[in-house]
Parts: sequence; structure tokens; C-alpha cells
Amino acid sequence: MSADKPWLTYGLGAHPLPGDRCSFKVWAPRAPGLRLEILPREGGAASRLIDLEPHGDVLGAVVDDVLDGDRYHFVFPDGRRRPDPRSRRQPEGVHGPSAVVDFAKLGFSPPRDGPATPVCDHVIYELHVGTFTPAGTFDGVIERLPYLRDELGVTAIELMPVASFPGTRNWGYDGVHLFSVQESYGGPQGLARLVRAAHEAGLAVILDVVYNHLGPEGNYLRDFAPYFTAKHQTPWGEAVNYDDEGAPFVRSFVIDNALQWVRDYRIDGLRLDAVHAIVDESPRHVVAEVAAAVQAVGGFVIAESDMNDPVTVLGRPDGWGCDAQWSDDLHHALHALVTGERNGYYQDYDGVADVERALRQGFVLDGSRPSYFRGGAFHGKPATGIPGERHVVCIQNHDQVGNRARGDRIGQIAGIEAQKVAAATVLLAPGIPLLFMGEEWAAEQPFPYFTSHSDPALARAVTEGRRREFASFSWQGEVPDPQAEATFASAVLRFADREREPHRGVLAFYRALLALRRSHPALRGVERQTRIATSINETMKAMWMERWAGSGERLLAIFSYDSMLSRTDVRLPEASWQLVLDSADERFGGAGSTAPARLEGGTTPLELRPSCVWIYGA
Repeated sequence: MSADKPWLTYGLGAHPLPGDRCSFKVWAPRAPGLRLEILPREGGAASRLIDLEPHGDVLGAVVDDVLDGDRYHFVFPDGRRRPDPRSRRQPEGVHGPSAVVDFAKLGFSPPRDGPATPVCDHVIYELHVGTFTPAGTFDGVIERLPYLRDELGVTAIELMPVASFPGTRNWGYDGVHLFSVQESYGGPQGLARLVRAAHEAGLAVILDVVYNHLGPEGNYLRDFAPYFTAKHQTPWGEAVNYDDEGAPFVRSFVIDNALQWVRDYRIDGLRLDAVHAIVDESPRHVVAEVAAAVQAVGGFVIAESDMNDPVTVLGRPDGWGCDAQWSDDLHHALHALVTGERNGYYQDYDGVADVERALRQGFVLDGSRPSYFRGGAFHGKPATGIPGERHVVCIQNHDQVGNRARGDRIGQIAGIEAQKVAAATVLLAPGIPLLFMGEEWAAEQPFPYFTSHSDPALARAVTEGRRREFASFSWQGEVPDPQAEATFASAVLRFADREREPHRGVLAFYRALLALRRSHPALRGVERQTRIATSINETMKAMWMERWAGSGERLLAIFSYDSMLSRTDVRLPEASWQLVLDSADERFGGAGSTAPARLEGGTTPLELRPSCVWIYGA
């Protein structure tokens, strides 16, 4: 440690030290002469203005008498006051001063050795903190943890981004202070309470983080340093600078951010948003570096990618080494099949064959056929050798609901019985299932896009941009105004609905499927992709899928995706099959079970009800 510059020992940002001292350090090649201003505490006298010492492009100081929660900002020579690029808390919003956060005061016990449930056996429940409960806070989520664990039966919650964003209403992908926790949700203490409570309930916590862009409002990073580069362009303008001058500092910015969530907040895993939009021509991709850093401290990484490229999950150095990836193809194929929609990206999917293809090999678009949505270009690569448990699959998530014109859900589009058969396909699939909040009772509340930008011009641009982005889907009706409070309010879940029909029956169906997934060896563990057999009848829109465990237990699911009664001869795997579950059972809100209690292998005549699934064991 340098005797005259002790702050060089510590990382960038504000780091509390023993004896009520704090190290402040900032990368600021564009701000020579930058100073630190520590604001007075309540009832205090005046601010303290402190000269920062330079060391190359980094400036810093160790300051006495600084407590947890003290507010500060950096002052430019021209008088501009800006939050810390690595602010841990923004108590007055994205434009206000930063606040010191002492992680030792968050009340965590020593870190766990690792997630209680292996990543491959998780059932993930994605939620938006602001609309999951009327409270719209981390504490509101805590109140629902017993429901998620005991009544429903998931193993992990995935929080949409909680990094500080402008206003109080936002999906979270407009975050601008990546190290700070949204104050309206409960700030750092609220997030810490939620993580502790989830772990006590036996639930893992996954956090959605965004490293492909930052939001426009409150984004002051350019004032300090080249966090962005004109070398690459993205849908949001200049790319985050991962491979241009100054890139090492930017790469450490996101790597340290990822480590903060896992190491300091004890979050189990991260979901990396849209890694296909991260442009990095370095010898080692930044996603690979993030994944390695997170895994080194006991966390896991799930990448969202529409590239259909195994590179995301292949081991390093050939791949990026993520633990899993969001795979859209099963969703797209199922959605096109049960809704009949063929616009936008759904035009690339057609029929039961694509559902079967996604179940067996992960990707439908694997470079072997053109993507008409992409202008006829061949898209993707084969997922050969990628285990099924590396694919996170769903019938709904925030994108697939919220990126519709009105945020309508699949139950409203295709009907509840069609939702049930699609849900069974996902929950019996070799992949890692993900449910989107409220899906499990066919919630009627939409999930439209919402914001609360303070800049009227920006608000108008967001609204018009979304209309242009989804024009190819030809959806009818006006897009709800993202800035209107009523748009946000329409998305708040009504948990009481799950206690009345038809929602009660849908919830019972999901609970039964999740219980089966927990208990049946064929649906758990590794090597799931190698223990699956399928057969389809495209004319009848029907499919059967067999799953089996290494210990010999077998499961057979017969799916009817047709909207009409189907009569056909089916050649079933050889066994004596006993009925386990029928989606049309009255306890699931159906018209009544018609499934044979027993089926024998071989050619069997079957009469399949519209939109139903029968599950048998042997």
C-alpha cells in the first residue's frame, strides 16, 4: 500500500474502512480536477469538499468520519455534480447524490457452500418486484415466499433487474446505476432481507443483470470515462466499451458488479440479459470472464441469447462457460402451435414437428434452414452434445408477454386448456423450466411495458420506438402508454384470483406437474437429453414423449395440441402404462377425464380430447 495514497489498495467506488473511515476511488480520465463532496448529515452544518489525488486516470482519497448512509457526489471543475459511477445506493433517485453502503451491516451469515438445489434441477419463477404484489417491494415478495415454496413448489425466484432506474415504474432494463439497488423497492437493506428470507425458505435467488446497454436517463458514465465506444453500434446507440481504448476498466466494471451481487448480497446466480447484443472482439469474450468470476465464488450464470449458438454454454476456452441459457425455440414453436400466430418471429415455426425438434435437440433453428423473420438467412448452429439441462425453457416470460402490444398472456390468447397442455410440455421437457409470475393460475392481468421517465421527449421516443419495433407482428389495437400510471397498475397481480375458478383448477394442475417433476427420477438429474423418445402425428397435432431414468422408472406423456377431437391409432412404447394425470380432470378445471386408466404398449386406438395431455407411468 502506498503510504501517501492508501486508497490505491481498495477497489473503485466507496469502501467503508474500520474507524469510520472510507476509501473513495473513481476512474475519470475525462475529469481532471474532479473533487469529492460529502453532504452534511441531518442537522449537520456544511458539506465537505475534498480534493482527490490522481494516479494515472484514477483519482481517490481516504476520508475520516464517514458512516454507512452518508451521501456524496463528485464535483467537476465546471460545477457539475454527478453520482458515483459505482454508487451502491441512490436514495434520491438516479440524478441525486450517492450513498455509502457498508455490506457488513446487511446482516448476512457466512456464504453458503453453494446452491441447495443443483442448477439442472431448478424450477425458476420469474417475477417483477414492482408488480408481483400491491406493495411493489422486496418485503412484499417476502410475504409470498411460503406460497411459492409450499403451495406452488418452485425452487428459485428470478428477479427482473433491480439496479437503480429513473422514477419508480420500470421493467428494470433502463437501469443506469448498476451497483445500486432501486430505492422504491427497498434499497440494499430490502434486497438483503429478501435474499436471507428466500434462503431460509429453501429457495435460490437469481438476479437479472443488464450488461449490453444502460438506460438513457441518469446515465452519467460518459462524463467520467469512455464507458461506451463508437467502434460498434447497437439498438441503443454506441456499444458498451468492451474492446476499445479503456476497455479493461469497463470490463472490470461489469465483472465487479456481477461479483457484488453474488459475493456481497449472497445471490445464487445471475441471468445475463441479451448477450447476443454484447459486442466484444477481444480474444476472450467478456461474458466468459463474467461467468468464470461468478462461478469462482460459488454462483451460476444463465445467459439469454437468441443466437442459437452453443458457444454460450460450451466449456472454456472454446465457449463462454455459462451454466445454462435461455432458449427461445421451444417457446416459439409451442406458441405458434397453440395460438396459430405466424407473424413476427413466429413465422419461422410450424407444427408439432418443431415442438418435438426443440424437445429433442434444444434448437429448432440450428443452421439447417432459413429464418424468414431474418430475411431468409440461415440461423443458428447445432446444439449437438449440449445437455437438455443447459436450456431454460418456458411458455411465458417477461419478454414474450410484455413485448406484445398489450402485454396479454397465453391463457387469454389460446385459452386455458391450450395453456395447460403447453405448460405440461415445458414442465416435462429435459430443460430447466421457467414460470412467469401469475402464469400458474392463468392470471388475467397483462404485463405491458411501463416506464416513469422524467424527460417528456424521451417518454415519447420510448412509446414510438416500441410501436416501430413490433410493427411486423401486425397486432391490432393501441399500445398502452408506457408512461401512464394506469399501464403499470394494470400489471399488478391479484393473488385472490387463484382461489376462484377457472384459476383454482389451473393452479392445481401446475402444482401436480411440479410435484411430479420433483418426485419422478426421469425428470431430474443430468443426462436428461439422452433419456427421451418422441413420436408425432402432424395431421392430428399430437405427440407422445417418453422419459426414463437410469434406474428404470418410465414416464409417458401423450399431448393433443389440436382444437378438435382426434381419433387415431398410436404406436406406444412397450410397457403396461398406468394413468398418473389427465389435464381434463375436473380437479384441474377440466370437463372431466376421458383418459384410459391403463394403456398397453404397441398400436393402440386413442380418442384425444382437444388441447389435453395424459401422463402415464410404468
